Amino acid sequence: MEGLPGLFSDLALILVTAGVITIIFKWLKQPLVLGYIVAGFLIGPYFTFFPVVTDHASVEIWSEIGMVFLLFAIGLEFSFKKLKKVAGTVGITALTELISMCIIGFFLGKLLGWKQMDCIFLGAMLSMSSTTIIAKAFDDLKMKNEKFTHSVIGVLVVEDIAAILMMVILSTLSVSTALDGRELGFSVLKLVFFLLVWYIGGMFLIPSLLRVIRKFMSEETLTIISVGLCFMMVVLANIAGFSSALGAFIMGSILAETLESDMINKLTTPIRDLFGAVFFVSVGMMVDPQILIQYWWQIIVVTVVVLTLKTFFSGFGMILAGDSLHNAVRAGCCFGQIGEFSFIIATVGMSYGVIDDFLYPIIVSVSVITTFTTPYAINLGDPLYRKICERVPERWIKGISSKESGMKVKSGEQINMQAFFIRQIKNLVIYAAIVIAVMIICFSFCAIIIKYVADPWAEIISTIITLLILSPFLWAIAFKHSVNHTSRKLIKINKLNQTIILSVFILRFAIVWGFSTNIINHFMGGIMNFWISLGLSLVYVVLLRMVSPVMKFYKHIESQFLENLNKKQSFEVPEQMQQMCHLDRISISQNNSYVGKRIIDTDFRQKYKVSIVSIERGSKVIDLPSKDELLFPFDKLVVVGNDDSINTLRGVLESNDGPLIGDGESSMNMYSVDITTNSPFCRKSLRDAGFISYKAMVIALNRGGDFIINPPASTVFADGDVVWYVADEKSAKMISSGHPIVFKNTIRTRQ
Repeated sequence: MEGLPGLFSDLALILVTAGVITIIFKWLKQPLVLGYIVAGFLIGPYFTFFPVVTDHASVEIWSEIGMVFLLFAIGLEFSFKKLKKVAGTVGITALTELISMCIIGFFLGKLLGWKQMDCIFLGAMLSMSSTTIIAKAFDDLKMKNEKFTHSVIGVLVVEDIAAILMMVILSTLSVSTALDGRELGFSVLKLVFFLLVWYIGGMFLIPSLLRVIRKFMSEETLTIISVGLCFMMVVLANIAGFSSALGAFIMGSILAETLESDMINKLTTPIRDLFGAVFFVSVGMMVDPQILIQYWWQIIVVTVVVLTLKTFFSGFGMILAGDSLHNAVRAGCCFGQIGEFSFIIATVGMSYGVIDDFLYPIIVSVSVITTFTTPYAINLGDPLYRKICERVPERWIKGISSKESGMKVKSGEQINMQAFFIRQIKNLVIYAAIVIAVMIICFSFCAIIIKYVADPWAEIISTIITLLILSPFLWAIAFKHSVNHTSRKLIKINKLNQTIILSVFILRFAIVWGFSTNIINHFMGGIMNFWISLGLSLVYVVLLRMVSPVMKFYKHIESQFLENLNKKQSFEVPEQMQQMCHLDRISISQNNSYVGKRIIDTDFRQKYKVSIVSIERGSKVIDLPSKDELLFPFDKLVVVGNDDSINTLRGVLESNDGPLIGDGESSMNMYSVDITTNSPFCRKSLRDAGFISYKAMVIALNRGGDFIINPPASTVFADGDVVWYVADEKSAKMISSGHPIVFKNTIRTRQ
C-alpha cells in the first residue's frame, strides 16, 4: 500500500492540535484566534518538542484559501451601501491613519539606525491593519453587528485598496530612485475601473441569475454556486493584477445584497472555519524564538508604537471625521495590529533585495504579538472611554459631540450647480467604465471571428454587433437626463449656468462620438480612412437619439439593476434617531426558552428595551405582529432598539441555524407626528391615544430634544412633543390627518 502524501499527516496534526488548544482557550474564555496562533507555534518548525509540519508549501496554499474564505465572509456581512453612509468617516479615518503611520514608521526606522529603504518599507507595513484578524475577533467577541464595527470594516477595506497602490509605489521605488507618476496614475485608474465594472456587472447579473434558478436550488447547490462565484472573482482579480483577498471580498459584498446572503453565510461558515483555522495556525508557525531573542528590543519598540500610536491616530481620524468620542475610542482600539498585507509588502522589498533580511521576521513577530493582543485591545475600548470621560473636562467632551452633529450632512438636497456637476461626472465615470469593459469583451470575441473569417463582411458584422450591444449605454451617456427639471431650473438662474450645462451636454455627445469612432476604426480601419469612420460614427450617434427602443431597453436594464440593488433593503431609521436606535434582524434558535411564548409574555420591551417590527417566518412576513402572536423556532425578528439592547437580546435568542431565506420584505417604515394643542393625541396617554387602532407602534418620543426610547404606556403627550412610530404608508397618512382606522393583522406571502 502506497504511503499517504505528507499533506494528510500535516492537516491531521494542524486540525487536531488546533482543536485541543481551542477547547482549552474556550474553557479559559479566551478568543479562539489566540488558540490557533498558539497551536501554530507548537507545531511550527521552531518548536521541536512536538511533531512538526513537513509540507510547508501545501499548508501555505491552504492558508491562502483560508484568507479567501475569511474575506468572502467579511464581504457577505458588509455592504457598499452601508460604506456609502459612513464614507466620510471611513475616508478621513483611513487617510489619517495611513499618512500618520507611514511618517511615524519612517522616522522610527531612522531612530533604530536602519537604512532609508528599510525605513520606507517599515512605514508602509505599520500602516496596514489586519482585516482577517479584526473580523475574526469581532466574530469571537460577538461584536460584528455593533454599529461602530461597520466603520472599522470600511476603513480596513480602504486600507486594503490603498495597499495595492502602495505596492505599486514601493515596487517603483525599488527599481529606480524616482517615483513614476504615470504608472501610479494608471494603477489608480485601473483599480477604480475594475471595482466599478465588477460591482456594477455583478449586481446586475448575479441576483438576476439567483432569482431565475432559486426554485431549483437546494443547500448543496447554493453552496457550490456561491463558492464557485467566489473563486471565479478571485481568478479575475488575479488576472487583473490584484490580490485574491480583494476578489473574494468583492464577490462577498455582491452576494450580500441578495436575498440568499444569510443562507450563503450559514452554509459557507463551516468551510470558512476549517480553512480559516489553517490560516491562523500558519501565522503562529512563523514565530521564531531565536528572532525574538536576537531582536527583542526592536520588536518591543515597534510593538509599542503599533499598540499606542496606531490606536491613537485611528481614533483621532474618526474624531476628525465627526464621529462620536465613544465610537472613536472603541474603533481606535481595533487597529492596534499589523496583518497579512504587511507580509506581502515585506515580500516585495525582499524580492527586489532593497530591505535587510531581519525586517521580515521582525514584522512577523510584531504581527503575531499584536494579533494576540487584539481581542484584549477591542475589549478595552469601553473601559478606556469611561476613563477618558472621568479625566477629560466635560466641556471638551461636549465640544467633540457638538462637532459630530455639526459635520453631518443635512437632509434635503439643495439644487445647485456643484451638485449638478458632480452628478454628471459620476454618471460619466460609471457609464464610461461599463462601455470600456464591454468594448474589451467585444473586441476580444470578434477578433476570434475575424481570425477565421478573412472577409470584409466579418469586420462590418463585428462593428454592428459591438455598436448594438453598447447602444443602451452610449445613449445613456449622450442623452439621458439631457433636459430635465433640475437643468431647466439651473439654466433660468443665470447665463453662466446655461453655458456650463450646455458645455456638459456637448462633452457627453463628444464622448459618445469618440467611443463610436474608435469602435468603427478598430474593426474597419483597414478598409476605410479615419474621416469616413468619423462621419459614420456621427450618423450613428444621431440615430441613437431617434431610436426609442434603445431608450426603453436601457430603462429596463437600469430598473433591473436598481431592483437587484435594493431588493434586500429594509426601511431606514431617520438620521435624527440613528444615534439612539437602529433596525436589525435576530433569529430565534430551535430550543430557545422564548419559543412558544406570546409576544406579550416576553420581556423584550421591559427588560431589553427592544420592539418587534415584523416577523419573518418561512415564506411569510408578519408586519407589526399582535401581542398574542406566538414565537416559533427559526423566526427572524426585525427589531428596533439601541446597539447594547439589540446585542444583549441577540446573545439570548440567536443561533447559527435557520431556514433558506425567501424573498419578502417588510412594508413598514418609520414616521413622526408633531403634537400640538389641536392634535387629537395632545394631553392623552400612550395607552389612550389609540395608536394601536391605526396599526402603528410607538418607538420613541422626542421631548425638548431628549429622546425617550420605547416610552411606557402611561406617558402623556404634551404640546411640542414629536412621536416616532412604525407603520405602513397608509396608516401614517391617517395618523397625520387624525382620522381613526382599524386594520386586520397583515400577513404577506413572499413572491
